Amino acid sequence: MTEQAKPTFRERLLEAAATLAYRDGVTISVEALCKAAGVSKRSVYQLFESKDDLLAAGLERRAASYAARLLPEAGDGLSARGRILHVFEQLESQAGAPEFRGCAYQAVQIGLRDQRHPASRVAHRVKGNLMAFFRAEAEQGGVSDPGRLARQLMVVFDGASARAGIGADKLTGLVAPMAAFLLDAAGMR
Repeated sequence: MTEQAKPTFRERLLEAAATLAYRDGVTISVEALCKAAGVSKRSVYQLFESKDDLLAAGLERRAASYAARLLPEAGDGLSARGRILHVFEQLESQAGAPEFRGCAYQAVQIGLRDQRHPASRVAHRVKGNLMAFFRAEAEQGGVSDPGRLARQLMVVFDGASARAGIGADKLTGLVAPMAAFLLDAAGMR
């Protein structure tokens, strides 16, 4: 039996940054990050230019798993409509978990408000990728205005994520039908 390699200081800091930013918000202190990662402040600044860069790198590290949890796999055999609805079904499912606090990338954009912040840029790109997915699937589904539909779907996704994230609503059976309504209204086949 082989032992897994012990996470490096960098890996521990990236994990702490992503976890704490999601749980506590982007205003977390360097001290809190160090404590969660079990490293010194000196290690932080040896590995990253700033706390902002650390937050951005932590978010970047989780971007692929974020997409994997939401998006269907390539070649899954689903129609374009089914692929879009899959995202909303995943959102409904994930929102039921007690630790769900909404979309981490949306929370960063709201919490920072500065579009030039390194973490905001990562969040903007990740959210842009989701909108690009919606647009591509809408095009594939024959929608006459795929850009508009993609924007509408993002409003539903972000609004639902935010409401569930603050505990204002349960999403089960609510969000996927709302997305289906938008797809029907757009004439998606």
